[in-house]
Amino acid sequence: MEDSYKHQGMRRKLIQKLRDKGIEDERVLSAMGKIPRHVFFENAFLEHAYQDKAFPIGHGQTISQPYTVAFQSELLEVKQGDKILEIGTGSGYQACVLCELGARVYTIEYQKDLYERTRRFLPQMGYKPHFFSGDGSKGILAHAPYDKIIVTAGAPSVPSALLEQLNIGGCLVIPVGDNQIQQMLRLTKESEKKIVKEVFSNFSFVPLKGEQGWQ
Repeated sequence: MEDSYKHQGMRRKLIQKLRDKGIEDERVLSAMGKIPRHVFFENAFLEHAYQDKAFPIGHGQTISQPYTVAFQSELLEVKQGDKILEIGTGSGYQACVLCELGARVYTIEYQKDLYERTRRFLPQMGYKPHFFSGDGSKGILAHAPYDKIIVTAGAPSVPSALLEQLNIGGCLVIPVGDNQIQQMLRLTKESEKKIVKEVFSNFSFVPLKGEQGWQ
């Protein structure tokens, strides 16, 4: 997997653009600066790899806009060794960022073909999260609880299963809204009965599929 000076230069420009747009967590920016985003793209689309935009990857899914990845990663406030559940593996790019930040990553993908492709591809890059295929809207109870949960698809509401699978003191970062626009939420579980909600900017994600998502 080639990572030329040209690629690295394009990546540095992208990271500076994210900084200019308000991303302040230097650990997040450093992690994203290490990941060769172009390897997620076919050669014919390489010029899109370091643009700050989402791009289709098939099966109705996209590789998220870099700013969105940075924004969600910053909200998670990832600490070394955090056990993080990612709902929506997709291309695997977000999972790579979490791995670079030192998290223990559990990631689940609804689309079987996408799961198989990413499960084979990421280890070739040196990233080895725990891969699962299935309904991410229900979380992964067998490996709960988690310190942090990140949802990379738009949900109609907050799945109760995800809050139940959070550790006390943990947080869930999730976009919630309709099929077009969602508000980014951070829900911190202060106790079994107390959830603190913070509301951030509007985003546009592909729909969260599953029992507690869009059917």
